[in-house]
Amino acid sequence: MHFDLASLIQAVGYLGVFAIVFLESGLLIGFFFPGDSLLFTAGFLASQGYFDIKILIVGCFIAAVAGDSIGYYIGVKLGPRIFTRENSIFFHKKHLERAQRFYDKHGGKTIILARFIPVIRAFAPVVAGVGKMDYKKFLIFNLVGGVLWAIGVTLAGYYLGSLIPDIDKYLLPIVGLIVIASVLPVFHHILVDGEIRASIIRKLKRK
Repeated sequence: MHFDLASLIQAVGYLGVFAIVFLESGLLIGFFFPGDSLLFTAGFLASQGYFDIKILIVGCFIAAVAGDSIGYYIGVKLGPRIFTRENSIFFHKKHLERAQRFYDKHGGKTIILARFIPVIRAFAPVVAGVGKMDYKKFLIFNLVGGVLWAIGVTLAGYYLGSLIPDIDKYLLPIVGLIVIASVLPVFHHILVDGEIRASIIRKLKRK
């Protein structure tokens, strides 16, 4: 079945886009949403007159920052207990542990970097809350990350749509490239993380 992201975004409108950005930004159930491609495509649609770009970037920014803040407070309230939570359809402990390792390596700037890494971006704020990161410091990283991701990626789609004639013909391959680019950091993390590599090899051998 062909998945038409542009048609989906037009169908859900502003509120749908904002809701997806909010859910993906810091709530543990949002890791499977197509954040980067969603923002870029919404920006492109704004260039074609489907959205007002000002409303779009302001709403996406607020949703992204609010989502991360809620994720942070989830981590503060649940603390280390969240690492003992059982896996479910919406929650996988391995993603949380991966975000923890990423946070241990990169510190506070994880909140910015994670914006551009699927899965990690949904869990990084929670890990920051568990680690009792100073909220003022967290908020600064949160705001910067929100500008670079929610506004930056959306504007990239908008300006590209405005500059290139008939770009709608190339939207699908462009979005495909964005999806590939967004998962590359995940594959790199897998390659450099010995524990993850060993786990994958064990599962392959079982098959």
